[in-house]
Amino acid sequence: MKFDAVLFDCDGVLVDSEAITNGVLRDMLEELGWKLSKQECMRLFLGKAVKDERGLIEAHTGRPLTEDWLTRFRERRNEQLLAGVQPIRHAVEAVTAISARLQGRIACCSGADRWKVEMQLAKCGLLPYFEGRIFSGHEMPRSKPEPDVYLAAMGPLGVTSARCAVVEDTVTGVTAGVRAGAVVFGYSPPEAGHDTPSALKAAGAAVIFADMADLPGLLD
Repeated sequence: MKFDAVLFDCDGVLVDSEAITNGVLRDMLEELGWKLSKQECMRLFLGKAVKDERGLIEAHTGRPLTEDWLTRFRERRNEQLLAGVQPIRHAVEAVTAISARLQGRIACCSGADRWKVEMQLAKCGLLPYFEGRIFSGHEMPRSKPEPDVYLAAMGPLGVTSARCAVVEDTVTGVTAGVRAGAVVFGYSPPEAGHDTPSALKAAGAAVIFADMADLPGLLD
């Protein structure tokens, strides 16, 4: 394999959660007076932490985004995810193969909070592959598109950025991987909830692919 480690984003790469999360967000923004279609909400917030979009939300609602609102958003989101999150098609098989080849030198690097990441990985049968190697943007000085969460994973894995592959499905995440100095693989299936191949390529993804079943072969 050309790489010493593979770093995976979580939402939209390992777990099919984006539509669920954005549905909750869209409903709660409408309650604040900002009405968005599902497509508009996805376009504005895909790959971004809601807490980092405080200014945008306040500008459109005319109301302060309180910690209480963010807590209620996370509670409603988590309830929906617990009920319905599924793994991305072929993600479990791809992770199993890649982890075996790299002797466990893989990590999950997400912009989401740790509880959400660990809960989703557990629900989708992926947590055993990543335990002890989960990195949350909420625990870093800066969130994606800054590279902090990816750089944080490289140290414990004992790898250099040039020998790291990053797997992402959003422009925000691809940008973070590129800034970390990694080779970024952009996952862009035809289903809604992921950025387009051209957008990922423009952000710096070296390889674009549409099926997780193809990823182990692409990394060779």
